[in-house]
Amino acid sequence: MAKKRALKSGLDELLIDIDGVYQGVYETIESQKIRSIHVNDILTNPNQPRRIFDENKLSELAQSIKNHGLLQPILVVQNPNTENITYTLLAGERRLRAVKMAGMEEVQAIILDYEQHKLREMALIENIQREDLNPIELAICYQALIDEHNITHEELAQRICKSRSQITNTLRLLDLSEQTQDLILKNEITQGHAKVLVGLEEADEEKIIQSILGQKLSVRETEMLVKKFKKKRHNPSANIPSKANVLDSNALQNHAKLSQVDIGLLKQLQQILTDYDISSHISASSITLTFHNSESLQNLIQTLKTK
Repeated sequence: MAKKRALKSGLDELLIDIDGVYQGVYETIESQKIRSIHVNDILTNPNQPRRIFDENKLSELAQSIKNHGLLQPILVVQNPNTENITYTLLAGERRLRAVKMAGMEEVQAIILDYEQHKLREMALIENIQREDLNPIELAICYQALIDEHNITHEELAQRICKSRSQITNTLRLLDLSEQTQDLILKNEITQGHAKVLVGLEEADEEKIIQSILGQKLSVRETEMLVKKFKKKRHNPSANIPSKANVLDSNALQNHAKLSQVDIGLLKQLQQILTDYDISSHISASSITLTFHNSESLQNLIQTLKTK
């Protein structure tokens, strides 16, 4: 089921906190080349793992740059063997995007003398330490560092100052289906939703995803639904529909005051009740619920309180 998203090889041996990298750069700024560079001469790092940038935050940063200027230069490296002088961005893609959004043609940059093969690592470490990456993007960064340096979760945690559990829990998201990972990337489901899906059969994962999106389930509601699916997997007889779970379709269709929309909503209600392990009998004039245990009742009450 695992569908890992691979990154190309090329990480170097440097695995240190990015603040340390920047501290060294700015302490020796006199020896660096700092200049104004035309924004069109700067190429974004092809190994940049960040895929999604918050447009609202970029707009706020652009306005700040308009009002106060760029307070921290971006970091670039000059590209070798090019007819026209160009640069590859090492750090500060948000700042560069904001400068462009602000309508500025030039940006202050520090030109570093890093080898080309270190570009990926600089991008990975900068994002892990300096940006709020999407959980999937962060997991990709972690996995790349682990694979290419042959280190454990604990060793990675120590080197980037994160907890081992945070590393492990984030990496587990890569065991989800590619469809689910895409939904996390697009912020259509949260990391909280995703965490409870890890370890499910892919078919069950897909069904629960549809419920999360269609019924706008909370994380708590998703946890309860996952428990139900796991219970069914361990007890196949639980998959047999309850005889008490009845929708009197003929009576509903013949009811003069019920539209097709109303009938559709009642069918949705029955499905929701089924998801909560509550048997129901829905007719044209009444709805009867049967709770198999107190937990089912409490779960329904809690759900109604949050709606």
